[in-house]
Amino acid sequence: MYLNDIGRMYIDGKWVMSESGQTRKILNPATEEIIATVTEGSKFDVQKAIVSARRAFDKDGWANSKARDRAELLLKLADLLEQDCKEMSILETLNNGKPLREAEYDIQDAVNQLKYYAGLTTKPHGQTYDVPDDMQSMVVREPIGVVGQIIPWNYPLVMAIQKIAPAIAAGCTVVIKPAEQTPLTLIRFFHLIDQVGFPNGVLNLVLGEGKIVGTELVKSELIDKIAFTGGTETGRSIMKVAADTIKKVGLELGGKSPNIVFADADFETAIDYALFGIFANQGQVCSAGSRLLIEESIYERFVEELVNRAKDIEVGNGMDESTEMGPLISQVQLDRVLNYVQIGLEEGATLLCGGKRMNRKGFFFEPTIFTNTTPSMRIVQEEIFGPVLVIQKFKTEEEALELANGTKYGLAGAVFTNDVAKAHRIIKGLRAGITWINTYHPTFNEAPWGGYKQSGIGRELGTFGLEEYLEVKQINISLSVQPSNWFRKKNRTLQSKLVNK
Repeated sequence: MYLNDIGRMYIDGKWVMSESGQTRKILNPATEEIIATVTEGSKFDVQKAIVSARRAFDKDGWANSKARDRAELLLKLADLLEQDCKEMSILETLNNGKPLREAEYDIQDAVNQLKYYAGLTTKPHGQTYDVPDDMQSMVVREPIGVVGQIIPWNYPLVMAIQKIAPAIAAGCTVVIKPAEQTPLTLIRFFHLIDQVGFPNGVLNLVLGEGKIVGTELVKSELIDKIAFTGGTETGRSIMKVAADTIKKVGLELGGKSPNIVFADADFETAIDYALFGIFANQGQVCSAGSRLLIEESIYERFVEELVNRAKDIEVGNGMDESTEMGPLISQVQLDRVLNYVQIGLEEGATLLCGGKRMNRKGFFFEPTIFTNTTPSMRIVQEEIFGPVLVIQKFKTEEEALELANGTKYGLAGAVFTNDVAKAHRIIKGLRAGITWINTYHPTFNEAPWGGYKQSGIGRELGTFGLEEYLEVKQINISLSVQPSNWFRKKNRTLQSKLVNK
């Protein structure tokens, strides 16, 4: 599984150690044991990777590569990853902590992304226009160039591939950086990339801390676009640094997404998805349904059942078949969640269950539910990124929407009701980019992913995700080649004679 040797970076078609010679220990969050050692990249390593990607795009011909050839490379990668699904899933669970069944789903989803963009690579993406005059006008799309991609730790491989696949399909070259906590599956994936035989410099892997490696990617004048998934504060910093070079920026940021349950909803379905919306992947999901809005008439019954079900969630090592929820990613994240629980208590919210670190090895945290919350509370307004649910109560549709839209975020949201018209009224009123009716969390590679407000800029996945890596060029062709006569041609011979006289 590439756990025995030091994990290396992949730059210009070669496996390399950092120039600094520094390394980083990688932990299993379920056991706190060291499972791997990887090289720790420096800004000089990033610069080398960027130069190689620039050369591959500008000089070695990748910018003019054929769509069919790029599609074939992506399909070969998909086949290799599919063959490696089992081992890759195990490695993802060991490094990230999520239950193995979730990791298996993620890896298969990554396979499907590669296949989807391989198919999209060869499809038409130009336009022609009927314009005045004797002209032909058209638009073509061309690759943006060299892209820097920064990946979060909550979905280490699938979120990397949902950036890599469209970038390669578009004809870009890539320098990608995984989160420093979870590099292992992306390192393993680059072994597959190495087998497939991409030209040197087309795909580069750099490892290391975001403040060093990520910052170097963002500020480089040789990078044409930055694609980042992570926290809103970091995204704001990236925008500021990227502004110096006016590079394109794609940001998939945080959320505090509302899950709205009306009294006429199917009770068991709404309970099930209220749990799944917040406790899947330990709540470490940007689109988690972290705010539950319940209609007043069913509030008591719903909350009682929800708390009972939350207490029954099997929390444990992701490698155990019985595990339903794994550990948080790190001690840092666990401390962050603990701090928010304390903030909630100090603000006057009522803790119904959970709120504590579990008494065992590993970064395990109890499923946690707060009620008696108010819109101004920090636990209602701020992204906690853990298994912490805050409940709000409403009486009318108007109040539900006001509460739902009452944060700076706008990534996702859901409504549970058997009234079709009401469901669509609520969805229309939600200021969010990803929405559901009578379900929560299922999304598809064919559909765009991204948010409103401070939840990000741009979209990933689907045709929208491909367009993020393409420039738009207008081409106008004269079908009647003749002078415009805009500036009148002077009779210079006659003018000369008059001057001489």
